[in-house]
Formats: sequence, structure tokens, C-alpha cells
Amino acid sequence: MNTPQLWRNARLATLTGDGWGLVDDGALLTEGERIAWAGPLSELPAAVRAAQDHDLGGLLVTPGLVDCHTHLVYGGHRAAEAEMRLNGASYEAIARAGGGIRSTVAATRAASDDELFASAARRLRALMAEGVTTLEIKSGYGLSLEAEARCLRVARQLGSDRRVDVRTTFLGAHALPPEFEGRADDYITAVCEWLPALHAQGLVDAVDAFCEHIGFTPAQTRRVFEAARALGLPVKLHAEQLSDQGGAALAASFGALSCDHLEHLSNEGIAAMKAAGSVAVLLPGAFYMLRETRLPPIAALREAGVPMAVSTDHNPGTSPGLSLLLAAHMACTFFRLTPLEAVRGITVQAARALGLHDRGVLAAGLRADFVAWDLDHPNELAYWFGHNPCRRAVVAGTERI
Repeated sequence: MNTPQLWRNARLATLTGDGWGLVDDGALLTEGERIAWAGPLSELPAAVRAAQDHDLGGLLVTPGLVDCHTHLVYGGHRAAEAEMRLNGASYEAIARAGGGIRSTVAATRAASDDELFASAARRLRALMAEGVTTLEIKSGYGLSLEAEARCLRVARQLGSDRRVDVRTTFLGAHALPPEFEGRADDYITAVCEWLPALHAQGLVDAVDAFCEHIGFTPAQTRRVFEAARALGLPVKLHAEQLSDQGGAALAASFGALSCDHLEHLSNEGIAAMKAAGSVAVLLPGAFYMLRETRLPPIAALREAGVPMAVSTDHNPGTSPGLSLLLAAHMACTFFRLTPLEAVRGITVQAARALGLHDRGVLAAGLRADFVAWDLDHPNELAYWFGHNPCRRAVVAGTERI
């Protein structure tokens, strides 16, 4: 039997509808993992008898944050390559010289499972400390069946203590491993052959690919997506980051949950995403780290009504940040999102980008994932940076200690 718990004396930002959904002197009633009721305390049904009463001390309460695009499991780091970029080397030049993703693949393959878990757990704790209650973790730094399975198992293990919900994405089509040099089509054949085995082990929630001139072609990406569709797995795509490969339209034709990066997204890609209901995931950390100058077409996405999410894109090469709040701030500063769009982008729309419709909003029937902040208004989540106002977090009805 689920014990009712009352969480009161809070200002709620429910994010219901299209706005902030502010409720002064608000309260939440939870039963087990779900929200049973949300609204002004004065309207709480008189018959309700909560077994536990939690005074939130007037804090602001929002839905739990969702980081919908991370590469959290890997070995080593790439600080030396970051220095090379700062000294003038391009991302493409570093990758073609054997650096970039391949250097992380070597470090990941060399690390033990315990080492991978320990390093990823440290990174995860930083995200959780800022109110992240759900996140996606992609593979893509193993690039062999054994190493990809190891990374996905570590990701599953990270979410096993129930203090955070982890969704796993298979990104075997991330880069070409050295043993397949010059044989990209053969590697894609291997990736498609690995996928059923990984899925059978319960390691894959979605499938991703890097469709780019330094990654994989649209034709190769299509093969991966066809393999995913045959297993009933949803897809998403690293699309139009460095050039327009038509990846967003391709992904949308498979009903993609999201298309991510999108600095070079075309009008045709926007129309396809709109028709498919795909979320545009904006990754300002990579934009900042790579010192890009071409912005994603925010105004066109907004006009078309394409939902926009925001994520850290945490990875060792192009976005080593571990603050989703900073990503929201950057999305406003660099990409000109409004604070409302940015906050909804790390809650409502980020959940949608993972295919999750049971969170991101404070409403009856949804998961009881919420965070209490030492803030007056939710717009401050996209205002402050270098400061963590998170005070309490509840995941599936249980307070995270």
C-alpha cells in the first residue's frame, strides 16, 4: 500500500499548459511514485489524511530536471585536445589526426568496469546535486560489441539505486574504430548485428547515430535506423552540427524522438521534424566549447512550433560541462531562448525528447519527481550561474538524501 505524503509550504511552478503554472502557498500530495494531487494548499480535499507531512519552508518547487543528451560513461579525458583547439586546431583536424572520439575509445577500452563506473558516478553526482532526476546516457566510446555492452551495463548500474532514472541509448554509429579503418559500411553492418544482442540483454532504450561528414553518411545512418525499427526501438540523431547532411529529415522519417545540435538545420529539416513531432535538442555547451558562430535556427523552430529541449551534452571532447543549469543559461545567452523556453527545455521538453510523458510537469498522475529551490521565481534557474540553489530533490516519491 502506498503511504500518502504531503509536501506543503511551497511556491509551485507546475509548468502545466504553456506557462510557468505558478501556485502560491502550494502543496503536492504523493502516493508511492506518483503525484496524487497538486495545487493551492487551501484547496486540498478535506478528506485527505497524509501519513507524512513535509514542510518545504517556502521554497520554490519545480519538476525534476531532465538531462536528455549525455555521454557520461567513458575513460580518461581530453584536456590536451582542448588545449590544441585553443591553439587553433579545428575539431575536424583533431579527429582526422586520430584524436577526438577515437582517443576516448582507446581510454574506455583500457578501463575496467569498476573504473568506468567510479568516474561516471562522480560526474553523475554533480548533475544530481543540481536537481537532475532523469538523464540519458549514450554509449559510443566502446565501438565493439563487448565494449559497448560494458558501457551500457555501467549506465544501467548507475540508475540502479533509484535516486535517479537513467535511460540508455546505443550510439554504436558514433565514429569508425581503428580496426575498421576504410571500411565504414562493414562497420555499420557490425553495428546492426550487435543491436539485437544488446537489446535482448535489456541494455537499450533508444538508438542514436552521428550523421556528419566526419561521422556516417545518411545512407549508413538509415541502415542503423532500419535495424532499430525492426526491434521496435525509437531513434534519435546527432544531426546538422557541422554541416547539413539532411539528417534531421531522415531521422524524422523514422519518427525520431529528437534531433540534436542542429546548427545547420534547413527549413526542410524543420518541416520534417514538425510533422514527426521530433524534439529539437539544443546543446549550447558544445557550441561554446567549439567556439561556433552559426546558431541553430531558433526563430524558425519557434515559428514552426517545434518543441525545444536543452541538455548538457556532457562528453569529454566538446562539452565537458556538468551543469544543466549552466546549459539553460547558455541557451538563453547564446541562442536567445526565453527563460520560460529554457526551463521548459530542461523539464517538459527534455522528458519528451526521451519519449517520457509521465514527468516534466507537476500534475496528478505523473511521476513524483520534483526539486525544491532557494529561489523566488523559476526564471532564476536560467539567470544565475556558478551557483547551485537546489535544496531538496524527490525522485519517484522518495526524497534523495
